[in-house]
Amino acid sequence: MGDRIQDILNWYGSDNAGTKANLVRMLRSGKLAGTGRLVILPVDQGFEHGPARSFAPNPLGYNPHYHFQLAIDAGCNAYAAPLGFLEAGASHFAGQIPLILKLNNHDVLHDDKDPLPSVTGSVKDALRLGCSAVGFTIYPGSAHCNAMYEQLRAIAEEAKENGLAVVVWSYPRGAALSKEGETAIDVVAYAAQIAAQLGAHIIKVKLPTAHLEQAAAKKVYESAQIPIRTLAERVKHVVQGSFDGRRIVIFSGGAKSEDKNIFEEARAIRDGGGFGSIIGRNSFQRSKAEAVKFLQTVMGIYAGEIQ
Repeated sequence: MGDRIQDILNWYGSDNAGTKANLVRMLRSGKLAGTGRLVILPVDQGFEHGPARSFAPNPLGYNPHYHFQLAIDAGCNAYAAPLGFLEAGASHFAGQIPLILKLNNHDVLHDDKDPLPSVTGSVKDALRLGCSAVGFTIYPGSAHCNAMYEQLRAIAEEAKENGLAVVVWSYPRGAALSKEGETAIDVVAYAAQIAAQLGAHIIKVKLPTAHLEQAAAKKVYESAQIPIRTLAERVKHVVQGSFDGRRIVIFSGGAKSEDKNIFEEARAIRDGGGFGSIIGRNSFQRSKAEAVKFLQTVMGIYAGEIQ
């Protein structure tokens, strides 16, 4: 085991051997094995956005097996999806890539400014499917955030008891936040801290902008002269807010964007001390050959092979 992986495991001193073994499975899988970096393929968009919006740009994506194979061929560290997609392929691809079962989901048929996702899977499901981790979304800022925090606490306790790692999607959203505020640096850093405090091993957040949403926080950022001008500085600040870098923080790839933008973001994540990316639509909404090349370029940036 590389020294970097052992350093990371030392951050999780309260966890049992099973949970640490599953963290190692993810950290030692794929092209980035042993580097301490992660690139994960998430495909929950069919539930979250609808099948046509998600898969019509590349119709092969309607088939659950396509995403397993894409993650394997590209050399991803793990593949994350809701219950149905994993049930459709976990047996066929058993042992070929670490799996993350997304345990809650939210659809867009009802436009809710304060969302509360439904719990759509269980820790028992994750164990049955041979997963390494469970995933759970929280929306700090939602009027229903307390219910999500309590759900996550109970799920994380059960997952850890059974030797699974916990991955938390922490996405600020709610009527109290402006649209710009959802990705404001003070809000994103706060969301990462909340996920860490709720027991996440791996934290997923969106890339932050330089906007400051909270008046009280803005005063502190200005008086303390916290560097947030560049994206790398903002990534560094979010990682610092996650127990001074003692929790794995990865960043969302977001909606489909130009390759050069994604690659520049990956460089900023790398240079800011982030641990990697979780990239869905920018991967599977293109041909498989293009997706593999794209993902391996991102991995090359994180590995330092591409500057």
